[in-house]
Amino acid sequence: MQKISYILKTLIFGGEVSLAVCDTTALVREAIRRHHLSPVAAAALGRTMSATAYLCSWLKDEESSLSVTVAGDGAGGKICVAGDGALHLRGFAERPEVSLPPRADGKLDVGGFVGRCGTLTVIRDDGEGIPFVGTSELVSGEIAEDISAYFLTSEQRPTAVALGVKIAPDGDCIAAGGVFLQPLPGASEEAIARAEEAIAGFSRISSRIEEEGAERIVASFSPETDAERREIFFRCHCSRERISSVIASLGKQEAENIIREQGKISVYCHYCNTTYDFTGEEVAAIFSEEGKHEG
Repeated sequence: MQKISYILKTLIFGGEVSLAVCDTTALVREAIRRHHLSPVAAAALGRTMSATAYLCSWLKDEESSLSVTVAGDGAGGKICVAGDGALHLRGFAERPEVSLPPRADGKLDVGGFVGRCGTLTVIRDDGEGIPFVGTSELVSGEIAEDISAYFLTSEQRPTAVALGVKIAPDGDCIAAGGVFLQPLPGASEEAIARAEEAIAGFSRISSRIEEEGAERIVASFSPETDAERREIFFRCHCSRERISSVIASLGKQEAENIIREQGKISVYCHYCNTTYDFTGEEVAAIFSEEGKHEG
C-alpha cells in the first residue's frame, strides 16, 4: 500500500506546457483519520488539498506559505487548507460529518457539499512583506473548475485541472490526486488546444491514479520525460510549545481568570483536530518561565 503522497512535474508538448500529476491518496487518508470525514467531505477536502499541493509546489522556498479557502453556500461550510514550500499541508472542512445523497450519475455530490455560490481565495506569502491575495467566484463547487477559474481570473494563467477522490464503502480513501496542465507564456495556440483536449481524458482521474499511478500518467504524455518528484505530507504547525506561547500572550491575569472560570485552558486547532489542555499548574509554570526570561 502506498504510504507517501507526491507530485510529479515536467514540461510536455515541445516544452510549451507544464504538466503536474499528484497522487495524494496518503494525504487524504490522513485527513480522514484526523477529522472523521464523511465520504463527500473527504472528496471535497481531498480535492482542495490536491489543488493546494500543486499551488505550494510553485512557492519560492520552503519557508513561503499559502492558503486556500473555499467559502460556498453548501451544506459543508467552509473548506480551509494551508501549506508551505516544503509541501507540508493541513486542512479541514467546517462540517466534516455532513453526508449527502450521490448525484444522478452516482458520484459524490461535492458541488452540493461546497455550494455553487461563493468564493475561492488564495493567500500567498513569499516573505516579501505584502502577501498576494487572489479571489474568484465559484463556478460549480466541484473544486477543479473553481481552481481553473481562479487561475484564469486572478493570475491570468489558463490552467486545465482535473481532480478526484475515490472513497471505499468503509469510508477510507482508495485513490486521490489531480492533473494540472498549464501553458507557459508564449505557448502556441496548438499547444493550448492540445492541453484542453488532454484534460478531457481525466474525468476519472482518481480511478486512473488507482489503476496506473502518477508515473504512468506522466509517461502517457511523454515516455522519455524525466519528471521532478516531490513528496507531500500532512503536517500541522501547531504544538504544545506554540500553544504555550499563545497562552503567555494572554497575560498572567487573563490566563488566571480563565483557569478560575473553566478549571483549565483549552486551545483547539481546526487544521489537525487537536485540543491542547493546560491545567492551572501548567499555566503557572508558563508564566514562571516567562518571568525568568524577563529577568
